[in-house]
Amino acid sequence: MPDWYPEVPDKEDEFAVRVSGLTVAAPDGRHLLDAAGLDIRPGRITAVTGPSGCGKTTLLRAVAGALPPGARRTAGTVTVLGRDPLTLSAPDLRDLRRHRLAYVGQDPASALNPRMKVRRLLAEVAVERGKEAIEALLTEVRLPLENGLADRRIGGLSGGQQRRVALARALARRPAVLLLDEPTAGLDPALRDEIADLLRHLAESHRLAVALACHDPGLVERLADDVVDLTGARPTKPPRPDAAPRGPVPSDAPAVLTVSGLHAAYAHRGRRTPVLHGIDLAVPAGTSIGVVGASGSGKTTLLRTLVGLHRPTAGSVTLDGIRLGPTARRRSREQRRRLQLVPQDPLGTLNPSRTIGATLRRPLLLHGRADRAGAPDRVLELLDSVGLPAAFADRYPHELSGGQRQRAAIARALAADPDVLMCDEVTSALDGDTAVAVMDLLAELRESRGLSLVLVSHDLRLVADRTDGLVVMSDGHAVESGPTAQLFASPSHPVTAALATGVPLGN
Repeated sequence: MPDWYPEVPDKEDEFAVRVSGLTVAAPDGRHLLDAAGLDIRPGRITAVTGPSGCGKTTLLRAVAGALPPGARRTAGTVTVLGRDPLTLSAPDLRDLRRHRLAYVGQDPASALNPRMKVRRLLAEVAVERGKEAIEALLTEVRLPLENGLADRRIGGLSGGQQRRVALARALARRPAVLLLDEPTAGLDPALRDEIADLLRHLAESHRLAVALACHDPGLVERLADDVVDLTGARPTKPPRPDAAPRGPVPSDAPAVLTVSGLHAAYAHRGRRTPVLHGIDLAVPAGTSIGVVGASGSGKTTLLRTLVGLHRPTAGSVTLDGIRLGPTARRRSREQRRRLQLVPQDPLGTLNPSRTIGATLRRPLLLHGRADRAGAPDRVLELLDSVGLPAAFADRYPHELSGGQRQRAAIARALAADPDVLMCDEVTSALDGDTAVAVMDLLAELRESRGLSLVLVSHDLRLVADRTDGLVVMSDGHAVESGPTAQLFASPSHPVTAALATGVPLGN
């Protein structure tokens, strides 16, 4: 990258950001953050760690002057490049964010306009808006220039690609301070390492002051110059020691969901760019199937096509032997009810203007799973089933941590009482313990409800012992499939072999 970034303090003992004794309270008086401190120096990377719900996101948002609605500072100081963002006027705060400070949230896709193409999303905020500058930004965050990616909309990108577009938008502003909330969530190991190298380059070469909230201990050890460890109680159930799925399902078990010869593409200037090539998949009743592969291999598109959110170009999807319409609009309400998706971005599922209780009540009434009189009790049962307290029914999504939002998104999908639950990287932005707890929760729900699960993940440690079968994807192809234990014991494809040995996958 050229020397695009503004001057920052040169002395080693000067700070771009200083936070001391910061306490932030929610409208009901709960502490979202308690006496937290944070120092960020130019040219250094500071990692903010701790369990889900401990206040990592709240701390970064305070530095950006963007506390959750209704939240307020009750103690402590925040100084960013000599100014307090929590007391700045609206014009001054906009100027700070526009020119000096960039923040990429935990759910970056929710901040990207779905109507705008990638090129325009970058040009909207870029200091340099020429074609070469935009392509340099895309290259810097390891996004390919071929296949018309710059002219796609966000809905045509994988979760990992969306996250890198958000990072490119942040860099386009040439900031002095860069704040990142779980920047490598949803990325395969190879891309995670590339983004880590990019952040190191930005800090050392351009003397950016970088802070990131992160739950990946390996990444923190490799990347961080300084570490701030936050602690806090987490409203999660302890993992069950017996939460692993049952043994292999008999090969003659009937398939509740069958996919045959599935193709899909994204349109670009009147031309189709294929993203899925002849996918075959069978999901027997009560089983758990893992779908793994590198970022951009087609995993998310596969799930979206199965639930009718993306129209296939060829092939069929059948449910109990009945062929489904190509899109959700062409399917009956009962068919839509039986297939539910938990997306990678929970904010894409949870309406920010509705309480969690109202969000859960809607599918209960829509699909006839409760009447108006019984809906409140069913909402509380759903919250309990995913390990959330009853009081969360009155909270809004922004009042929940990433792990809590993910559980609420699972509860919303369960409200429809589905037969097949599809989960897209539902643990990607969670710390290790919370990720295990969510996976254990899914195993419990599978056992208690007789669900079939389709789990998309890049974390083979979580998938390997929690799935009966595995589909390995690469460049839109299902390169290998079969029983999980068999594929890991004797893989026949190089991609599977890399997964089995822990070697990072290429992009």
